[in-house]
Amino acid sequence: MLRHLFPGLTPASSRGGALFEALVAEARREHWFVEGEVPDTLDGRFAMLATMAALATVRLERGGAAAHAAAVALAERFVEAMDAEHRQLGIGEPGIGKTVRRLVGALARRVELWRGAVDQGGEWDAAVIASLFTAGAPNASALNHCTVALRDWWARLEHASDDAMAEGTIG
Repeated sequence: MLRHLFPGLTPASSRGGALFEALVAEARREHWFVEGEVPDTLDGRFAMLATMAALATVRLERGGAAAHAAAVALAERFVEAMDAEHRQLGIGEPGIGKTVRRLVGALARRVELWRGAVDQGGEWDAAVIASLFTAGAPNASALNHCTVALRDWWARLEHASDDAMAEGTIG
């Protein structure tokens, strides 16, 4: 209803959708859960998606005005998706707001974590563990797989133009 009354104040549901769908597709790739041993659970899948979204956000922050707008749209789409998914899981009012705020907070913590890893040439292994393995460090092979794959993902994000990012076409 508000979308019709105040179209400038409520985002179009497709805003940020293409980039979000590209991040979901990347986060669902089997290798993360097989070779990378990210837990194939609701929490593990969320950690994977939030990691993808955090790295994309860090990349978009480095771009121009269009990239900044894409970062805002991505955040809005993330909130919409978390709300919808958790409603499907049976979380209703009033608990949904608290749950979505907690998930957005988890994304924000990951954005800060990945800013540090990327900006300061930080400890990628530590960032991978903190971002993907909240229950503790994985074995060396799985950690190496995730670190190498996330560095590759970051390189793809860095080489994508602002427009390509907004359109969800990441090389």
